[in-house]
Formats: sequence, C-alpha cells, structure tokens
Amino acid sequence: MTDPAAAAALVPDRVLVVGLGVMGSAVVRALVQRGVTVTVTDDRLGAEGPGRAADLGADWVDPPADWSELIARHGAVVPSPGIPERHPLFEGARTAGVPIRSEFDLAAAWDHRPIATITGTNGKTTVTTLVTEMLLASGRRAVPAGNVDVPLVEAIDDPDTEVFVVEASSFRLTFATAHQPVVGTWLNFAPDHLDVHLDLAGYEAAKARIWANHAKGGIAVANADDPVVMRWAPVGERTETFGIREPADWHVADGVLRGPGGLELLPVAELTRALPHDRANALAAAATALAAGATLDGIRTALRAFRSLPHRVELVGEAGGVRWYDDSKATAPHATVAALSGFDSAVLIAGGRNKGLDLAELGGLAPHLRAVVAIGEAAADVAAAFDGLTPTVTAGTMEEAVALAADLAQPGDDVVLSPACASFDWYPGYAKRGDHFQAVVRAHLEAVA
Repeated sequence: MTDPAAAAALVPDRVLVVGLGVMGSAVVRALVQRGVTVTVTDDRLGAEGPGRAADLGADWVDPPADWSELIARHGAVVPSPGIPERHPLFEGARTAGVPIRSEFDLAAAWDHRPIATITGTNGKTTVTTLVTEMLLASGRRAVPAGNVDVPLVEAIDDPDTEVFVVEASSFRLTFATAHQPVVGTWLNFAPDHLDVHLDLAGYEAAKARIWANHAKGGIAVANADDPVVMRWAPVGERTETFGIREPADWHVADGVLRGPGGLELLPVAELTRALPHDRANALAAAATALAAGATLDGIRTALRAFRSLPHRVELVGEAGGVRWYDDSKATAPHATVAALSGFDSAVLIAGGRNKGLDLAELGGLAPHLRAVVAIGEAAADVAAAFDGLTPTVTAGTMEEAVALAADLAQPGDDVVLSPACASFDWYPGYAKRGDHFQAVVRAHLEAVA
C-alpha cells in the first residue's frame, strides 16, 4: 500500500496492543520503530508486564475493568492471535467505535511486495514450506511468514526478500481488511478452534477473508473437493481449483500431477510420499507457487526433494513388519481423518484435550483400523466415537499407549499417533507430545530388535 492517507487510516499514531506473545511483541517493535505511540496489556503477564513493555519501548497498562474506556484513547487495537472472541476487549472496541487491526493490515500499510497467502484447517505449514521451497528453487528470494516463527510485520524488515509466503491462521484473518495477496489459497475447512471463535460460522467467515480483496487483483486457489471452500471461492478466470481428480484445474490423472491445459507436472511416483493429502498439498502448492512467480522446473525440483515436516505422519521406525508414525500435529478430527484415510490397517493412538469439537467423525475411520488406543482427557470421547465399530482400549500414559499398540498391531500394520485433540492435558504442545512418543517408540524398537 503506497497511499499515505490510506496507510495512516490503518495505522494511527496511537495503538493499543493486547497480548505480548510472539506476534504481539513483533507488532509492538514494528509500531515503535515507525514512530507510533504504543500501549500494551496482557491478561497473563501480571507483574512482568511493565518491564516487558518498557523493553519494547511501549507503555504498560494493567488489564482494565472498562475496556471501552481504555480502547477509546487509541486509534486502533491489535489483539494477539488466539485471544477468545468472547474476551471483553472485542465488545469494548465495538462500544468505543475503534477499529480492530490485524498484523496483515499493518504490513499492507508499510510494504507492497508480493504476498502469497495460504489458509486452511490443515496443511498450512506444509504447503507454506513447499511454496517457499518452490520459489527458492526458481531463483526467487522468498521467506515464510505469518503463523510461523517470523510474523509478517517482522519479515518485511528484510529488504532483500522478493516474495512473502504467508501462513494465515483464522485468528490473523478475522480482522484483516487491507490484505491483498497476489495469490490466496484455501486448502480445506473443518470444525476447529471453537475454543477461540464464537461459533463455526465465525470460523468459516474468518477463513473466507483470505479472498476479501480478490476483486482488486490476484489469483484465488480453491479446493474443488471441499464444498465449504467452493461456496466462498470467487467466480471468474482468476480462480483456479485443485483436487485429486478432474475437473479440478490441478489434479491427478494416469499417475501424474497435472495442471491447467493438460500440463504434466510430475509423476506421483516421484514424490517422496504420496498419501492422499500429500498429493492434494503438492497440487495446491504448485498452483500457488506458479501464481507467485515460481517456474515449473523449480516446482518440480522442490516436489522431488520435499520431505514431510516433523510430527506430520512422520515415520519413526519399523520392527516386526509394523511401522510407527508420529502425526502429533493432528489436533482436530479432520486432520486425523485425512491422515488415517491413507492407511489400510492401522492401530490409532488418539486423544488429549478436546477443543470443543465433536469427535464422532473419527468413527468413519473404522474400515482403516485394526484397533484404537485412547489417551488423555478425551479418552472417553474417543472410545465413544468407535463404540461398536473398532476395538478400543484406554492408556493412562504414553508408555502404556505404545505398549498396548504394540500388542494390538500385526505384521503389515501401521501404528499412528494422530490425536485429533490438543496436547495440553499431558504436554505443553504438540511437538513435545510427538517427541515423547518418538522416544518411547524408539525404546520399544530397540527392546524388540
């Protein structure tokens, strides 16, 4: 965005930032660096707050009893991702008539380089990584940003970057008004994050904001196999679809990944792994990267070299004809269903802390499963989802879960940790859960070797 008046409307001279996590801190630094007066508050920091704020060059205020009065003293408020929409700050902003801004709005005010944006309930990080590698293999200076280690407002400080590949969570999209990507890709939709959004409709509408400014230019890439995505997809020649089969523009036919106009991209056999969601991710990434400036040769090079990311159906090891996989990143039923649908006979380890989602969807996996090991706070809900469909046992620890799964699995089976729930009952995050699972599995494999 180059219009100074429009930029000033997005970023006034006094801003309230709520939350000092990774993104909140990056937003404060970016605002202060550009001469904006910043006030910060955070419900979780307590006595640490004033010092943290001072270190960032901002003013601290304790969380107020009257949010509207605090917000009214500012020209805009920027909430951190993941603050529940039931939080009183949102009603306070409406009462005060003060706009809520996303970090994407701030970036749009300060930088006009091309952005490729990717959202979806599942697969965002994988496709963001793939698109970045495709652009790099094409000789374009690209970096991932957004819902990754580096927020977009921090990534734009690097003057050498040519293209930003942005992983966009629903939290970042909810209040984005100025974000205008050269390509916006929506991978899929399923119930999730109902502990943050007011309802499923709000979560869906947040995702759809990836195309809010499509009329101003850019390509939309939509999942032809997902009816929710297609309901929101812009109509016109600047929309491309991907799906496992035709008539999607990007599809698989005769064992080959193909693009529009009969383009032969790559034989499926040349992918390092080709589960159904791997093929869909490859097609989505190819469509996105090409629209963002990648070459076909660069796309093919990246696809041949790509390995799955940690804790995403990651092979841990094999013994006695049984393979063990870590899919700890699957924190919602839809992710577990997508992963396990690619297996013929598996022992599923699932459970954890439910995010307010209906786990009954898991029952559809019964034809792919030999047995289920239920774990964590949601063990009873997991068992209920498979009642009368699949033999299910319950484990009280990860060590017990691995031991039970080993007893249940037969040669030719796969054991998959794909929890369909958050990890916060037993672990501080999905990565710690996956790391512990891998350590326990490796100890088991050594014991039986």
